[in-house]
Amino acid sequence: MDVDEPEARREAFDDSDRPQKRQRIDAEPGDDGEARGAASSPPPAGPSTPAYSLKYIIKGHKKAISSVRFSPDGKFLASAAADTPIHIYSLPSFSLYRTLTSHTEGISDISFSADSTLLASASDDRTVRIWEVTASPAATDNAARNPERSVRVLHGHLSAVFCVAWHPRGDLVASGGMDETVRVWDVQKGKCMRVLPAHSDAVSGVQFNRDGTIIVSCSWDGYMSNVFFSPNSKFLFASTLDSTIRLWDFHTDKTLKTYVGHDNRKFCISSTLTPSGKYLVTGSENHKLVLWDIQTREIVQSIEEAHRDAIMAIASHPKKRVLASAGLEKDPTIRIWFDEGEELEGLADEEEVDRLLNGAAVNGHGGVNGEGMDVEAEVREIPRYISPNL
Repeated sequence: MDVDEPEARREAFDDSDRPQKRQRIDAEPGDDGEARGAASSPPPAGPSTPAYSLKYIIKGHKKAISSVRFSPDGKFLASAAADTPIHIYSLPSFSLYRTLTSHTEGISDISFSADSTLLASASDDRTVRIWEVTASPAATDNAARNPERSVRVLHGHLSAVFCVAWHPRGDLVASGGMDETVRVWDVQKGKCMRVLPAHSDAVSGVQFNRDGTIIVSCSWDGYMSNVFFSPNSKFLFASTLDSTIRLWDFHTDKTLKTYVGHDNRKFCISSTLTPSGKYLVTGSENHKLVLWDIQTREIVQSIEEAHRDAIMAIASHPKKRVLASAGLEKDPTIRIWFDEGEELEGLADEEEVDRLLNGAAVNGHGGVNGEGMDVEAEVREIPRYISPNL
């Protein structure tokens, strides 16, 4: 694995030598000119406009990258791809920390537990695996000799597993698959607690709300590629295959606002919010990264040719103004972007997020019940017999 960075910013991240069994990491300027070729369209004038620019190019995966995730504590970045290894990188150096290799087929999604100690992965080999992110002090001798071995293997899906998410409390995992079901797992026991026959096509996304009382899933049957709760859990951001992201009030079944300007008609492209809650970020099939102001719907930054192929995976650091993006087969690299604008975008507290999202809903003019296709996601309460401590 190689880490390339533009020459002007090398001094901040000089990598130390890694143990012999690790892949070698080189912090060198990009040798193909790509790093310096990612052009960003000029954003509208304003004191808090984001200005993300390329910091690193991380090379290591050989096939299309399907998922990148920062750990909730901000100490790690994990990536998964159509090749079988999972890579975990240590921050702030973005040096390779561990490689997890037990899956036998490609991996579609990964998810960190809320305490950042465990990682779940969903694979075409029909399993969900649970991994320890760091070695436990109480690890057995066998586990110490085999640090890449998963601590749980969850069997039950009848075909490839496409998405996975942790319950906030950390004892449950939800997964969705090509078998059209959502399954809720007891991680400690390694057993399936409930099978939800949620859809009539492959399940493309699944997530719990912040207190774990509600689960949402989406599917190709609703032409949806991705869905996630707003931080206050009052709304959903839903990506549909008409190149639109919608802010959806699932209580009233109304689309409050739409965000357009990217290209998404074929792939399950993820999206996320920046830590402040002010900006929505997504990749695009035409190789762009796009950021919107969630209230005004204006594109505040568009990075042209951010990758040399469609950008399917995007992640935002939970505490810093840092993005990670990843491309498909023609460009299976992870690119790290730092916001070098003025230090005005802090972390949002709960009241600020509520204000931003409620303002987005009230002032959106986004088209009640949608412009174009409607949002068709399954939103369910989690029964107490599945999660009795709620």
